[in-house]
Amino acid sequence: MREDNSDLTGIPCLMMRGGTSRGPFFLESDLPSDEAQRNKVLLAAIGSPDKRQIDGLGGANPLTSKVGIVRRSQVPGVTLDFLFAQLQPDNDTVDTTPNCGNMLAAVVPFALERGLIRADGDTTTVRVLTLNTDMQCEITVQTPGGHLRYGGDAKIDGVPGTSAPISINFLDTAGSVCSSLLPTGSTLDRVPVQGQGFSPFSIDVTCIDNGMPMVLIRASDLGRTGAESVAEMNADIELKARLEALRLVTGQRMGLGDVSKKTYPKMCLIAAPAGGGNISTRCFIPHVCHEAIGVLAAVTVGTACVLTGSVTQGIAVVPDGLVKTMSVEHPTGELSVELGLDPDNPQNVIRAALVRTARLLMRGEIMIPSSVWKGN
Repeated sequence: MREDNSDLTGIPCLMMRGGTSRGPFFLESDLPSDEAQRNKVLLAAIGSPDKRQIDGLGGANPLTSKVGIVRRSQVPGVTLDFLFAQLQPDNDTVDTTPNCGNMLAAVVPFALERGLIRADGDTTTVRVLTLNTDMQCEITVQTPGGHLRYGGDAKIDGVPGTSAPISINFLDTAGSVCSSLLPTGSTLDRVPVQGQGFSPFSIDVTCIDNGMPMVLIRASDLGRTGAESVAEMNADIELKARLEALRLVTGQRMGLGDVSKKTYPKMCLIAAPAGGGNISTRCFIPHVCHEAIGVLAAVTVGTACVLTGSVTQGIAVVPDGLVKTMSVEHPTGELSVELGLDPDNPQNVIRAALVRTARLLMRGEIMIPSSVWKGN
């Protein structure tokens, strides 16, 4: 860490895009070891709380208010440990409970850039442990001639242009934050909801966690088509009030306690596919409509589609076979997830894989006030 001739502290970081998300990545050793102090540093780096995040690297949106922290792993068979931190533009929370499959795509490129690992042939596959939920995955990046390649012909909706494909094979996602895949013990729950700004109602939901705690609701049950734009969803005050009241109730049922200040469970409206996919979604994260869909949210939605009796039944188009490619439509395109089912129990998803992309945007130091932290 460089000494500065000012009242600012410089901390080495790489600004990375991972999938449809973006944020600074740090080596764990470059940050405070004390969690409370570390969180103050991350808030200063991102510029929260401030809805514009004008004094930091955040992009005034939850998708660009994310941080990655990486270290070499001491776990046998694992190469890298990854800690994801979700921040918000307008509050001072630093949530390291949920996963982020998009930011996960940038972990191996970051580690190669910082010299934590070396390229191994034309492709490099690395076992990564996400510390947030103790989830392991194998990530493969393109390294022709021993050099990391960012350019390529892989296209993911929500990101302009094309890039080199990054393959993520999730090894164990069921019950990532909750106690199990179906934390209420049922694929379908009828939930009564009361709150301000709307009349009491009861609604069918599927509460599920296959990498991301989620509550799935038929858009039609809320009087919506599921084809509304992101702007329309964000401007729908009555809908957002009903979803938040429902989120508070289902959070308790899922064993998550009071979720009023948590970024999960995510709320997801579902509808029949309209663009040749398998299901259509409008996800809230949790109070803003996602312009796409999170990686692990797509895995979780796809999983719900193969479960008999979930709210997706009669809406989702589910292909035959024990290996199913589920195209999850979202406001800016689709995200395809490959699900492998247990031959002895086709209701059990044993593997999930998909392709993302990533890119290094900037390398250098983030400058924070020394009053926040003077450095190591």
